[in-house]
Parts: sequence; C-alpha cells; structure tokens
Amino acid sequence: MAHRLSVIGTGYLGATHAACMAELGFEVIGVDVDPAKVEMLSTGRVPFFEPDLEEVLARNIASGRLTFTTSFADAGEFADVHFICVGTPQQAGANAADMTQVFGAVDALASHLGPDDLVVGKSTVPVGTADAIAARITTEVAWNPEFLREGFAVSDTLSPDRLVIGVRSERAETILREVYAPITATGVPLLVTDFPTAELVKVAANSFLATKISFINAMAEVCEAASADVVKLAEAIGYDPRIGNRFLAAGLGFGGGCLPKDIRAFMARAGELGAEEALTFLREVDQINLRRRSHTVDLARKMLGGALRGKTICMLGASFKPDSDDVRDSPALDVAVALANAGATVVVTDPKGLANAERVYPTLTYVDDIVKAVTDTDLVILGTEWREFRELDPLALAEVTATPRIIDGRNALDPDAWRAAGWTYRGLGRPVR
Repeated sequence: MAHRLSVIGTGYLGATHAACMAELGFEVIGVDVDPAKVEMLSTGRVPFFEPDLEEVLARNIASGRLTFTTSFADAGEFADVHFICVGTPQQAGANAADMTQVFGAVDALASHLGPDDLVVGKSTVPVGTADAIAARITTEVAWNPEFLREGFAVSDTLSPDRLVIGVRSERAETILREVYAPITATGVPLLVTDFPTAELVKVAANSFLATKISFINAMAEVCEAASADVVKLAEAIGYDPRIGNRFLAAGLGFGGGCLPKDIRAFMARAGELGAEEALTFLREVDQINLRRRSHTVDLARKMLGGALRGKTICMLGASFKPDSDDVRDSPALDVAVALANAGATVVVTDPKGLANAERVYPTLTYVDDIVKAVTDTDLVILGTEWREFRELDPLALAEVTATPRIIDGRNALDPDAWRAAGWTYRGLGRPVR
C-alpha cells in the first residue's frame, strides 16, 4: 500500500517534515489553522529561515506531491497516516509544557479519521501523552520523536542518525517501517520501543546536551577564577572518546525553543510522577546557563569602567544560534536587553534574525549593516557565532569604533588577531592578557 500523509501543524517541525516526506516521494498534505501561513507555504515560501528548506518546499509543490490546507476534513479524507507536529511551549508562569495545541489538533482531527488510520506524534511532549491521545480517539496511535537541529533540519530529516518509533502493535510498526523505508534503506537504524520510552528519548537527549553545555560553562567560571583557558581545557578533555568534543564550547550558553523549555518541562513531569529528585541536577544546569548571561553583563560593565549608562554597545547576533532566524530565548538578545535596561544604548545586528527580534524587543536599535552597527560604539559583544561575524576584519573594525573593546561571548574569534589589531579582547572562561 502506498501511504499518503498528513502533517498537522506547519511551524518549524511540521513544514520541514511535510516538505521532506514529499521529497522522499510521498503525497503529503500540511494542515494549519493559520490561513496566512498556509497561503505562504502554498506559494513555496517558508515563514522562517532554514537553509535549503525553501528549495525543497518549492520543488515538491511544483511536482504536485505537496499541498497545504486549513481543513482537517481534507486531511482525514486525503491521508491514512497523520503526523502531529504542533508546538508544546512552556506554560506561562510554570515549567510544565503547554499541551493545548497537541490535544486541540488531535480533537480537531478525530472526527475525520478512518478506522485504519494511524496517528503519529512527533512533538516533544511529557511522558504519558501518547496514552492520553490513545484514550481520546478510536484509531491507532504511535510516537515518533523528532531530533531536528535548526540550521540542519533538512539533512536531519532526510538523513537522521536514528529513527525511534513507539508502538503498541505490529501493524503500527509495519506502517512506520513502510513510511521510513526510503531512509532506513540507506542504513539509518530504526529503534522500536513502547510509548513512554519513545516520549522520553527526546527530552533525555536534550537534557544530556544541556548538561554538557552547562558543565563546560561551569568549568569556564573556574577557569576565569584560576586564569586558565577553558577553550584549551575543552580541547584536552574532548580527545577522551568517552567525552568527545561536541557541545563543549563555553560561552553564553544555550537558548532557542527546545533545550530550555524541554529540560524545565522534564523536571515538571518528573515531579508529577514522583521522581522529582532524579532530575534536581537539571535545576543547576538551567541556573548555570542563565548565569552566563548575567556574567556577560557584569563583564561589560567592568570593561566600561563600572558604568553602562550613556555607553553604546553593539551586539553581534540576535538569533539564538547561527543559520537560523529563531530568537526564542536568545542569549544574545537577553544580554542586549539587560544592557539596555542598565542604561546603555544597544545596537543589534544579525544576518537573518533582525525582523523577529524587533517584533519581540522593539526598544532596541537594529542595524543590518555590520560596519554601521559597530561604528562609534564603546564595546562590541559577539553573541551569536555567525560565519559573517567570525570572519570580520578586526583591523578595519577598529578604525570605526569609539574604543576597540570586544567580549567574545562564543569564543569563536582568534584572540591574538584581535589583540594585534588593537582590541581589548575578553573571552568567556579565557585568561586576561
């Protein structure tokens, strides 16, 4: 049987999944309650920045394999496999995940499902969600967590390092093996689990990565106190194959729409299950991460003679990571706002994230030209390690600043080159020279 797919929710996860499954040869319909988003996607345009995605989207719309709609009825009539890809943001005023979109999508789809349809959850959810969905509908349910990295979403969908499916029946397993056959044929492993294990995989993976980032940032605090170099420290321990060098880049820490809210929701759910003590270490992981931001503000104040009021500071970066326009929980913007609240004039520049940043923080100054953004500033901070920033000419920039001072918030620059060009350079967790 040739399966036809629906993807419920066309945000970052859903739009990527829909386009990439069409790229694999499936007929796919994407569903969203936002008519403007549906119209935009239907014309081959993506409402966010993600490398290569717009080309994949446009190609498959042109082929006729990919369409978009606001109608859940159309999805039920068209497809037999339905992927739930809606958001699970952090609840306002709490750590737990807001499940409104997930259950809303399932309820809207329920009356349009056929008896042989399969509903597959991909959203990152608290453990127990698949059971709750199975109790709301009469058709079969499976769970298939996503592992997308912003900036690499297309390759992570088409060539993932693993696929995980949580199922209750051989039939559900068979259907998902058929859906993912084009991927597993290339040697990608497919792990079959129960519901709760599949739900826990994503939050467990994100918690481990967050822990690794906060570990090296804790080491950065010690390195600063001891006048040691956290970059060399990370390089040395990274050669140990039990540790590895990935996610050992000290700096401003993690942000975005996944790691922060996922570890908080994981802690909240563990508390509901009576396993709160098992995840108490994640509180410190979260606190270390947030402390890097306040530390950067303190370092800026120190470099500017103890006062921020009346100073002009350029923040290189608005998005939470390079190759993305996502500004959710952006460390760079968080620091920029804190500096502005302390009386500084903050100019922000970013290759892709300025429009999103200005919608969230309209009181900051946004400039799309890097040289103009740096001109006449008292301090520059590298907040997001875009290639455009890593490759800047420090000698040329020194000529336009009021005073050439820089905080390398990502330890992505060559300290010797910047110092040789006349800059006062500070890296997080690196010795002062």
